[in-house]
Amino acid sequence: MQIPDTEQRLAARLAELRLQRGWSLDELATATGISRASLSRIERSETSPTAALLNRLCVAYGLTLSRLLSEVEEGVDLLLTRDQQPVWHDEASGFHRRNVSPPATNFRCELVEGKLRPGARIDYDAPPLHGMEQHIWLREGD
Repeated sequence: MQIPDTEQRLAARLAELRLQRGWSLDELATATGISRASLSRIERSETSPTAALLNRLCVAYGLTLSRLLSEVEEGVDLLLTRDQQPVWHDEASGFHRRNVSPPATNFRCELVEGKLRPGARIDYDAPPLHGMEQHIWLREGD
């Protein structure tokens, strides 16, 4: 099975973040509640993390999901047409996430378009950054 470059870069970036902090897989597992085996498979790009697992990792690393994904996208510009905007899919939850305004170092705001299939649910244990507010604009559905 061919693994997309973005997923390989995401796996490598997650491993790099853990090593930069000097954490073992066991320490990260304790901090995130994700099993050591799952973390190892994610870092080796053997499996794709769900949105909920990525959020737990972002909490541990003090990053937003947009920031993490922008770090693994190639050639991110500050002004992107819809076709250029990075999209990430979580097949387990049916969540499709588009970075409308990719984050830049000096920006404190992110605009994200998210789509969920009917009945889908994503449970985030905590915001990735302390004090972070998220506002949702429901355009369709109940």
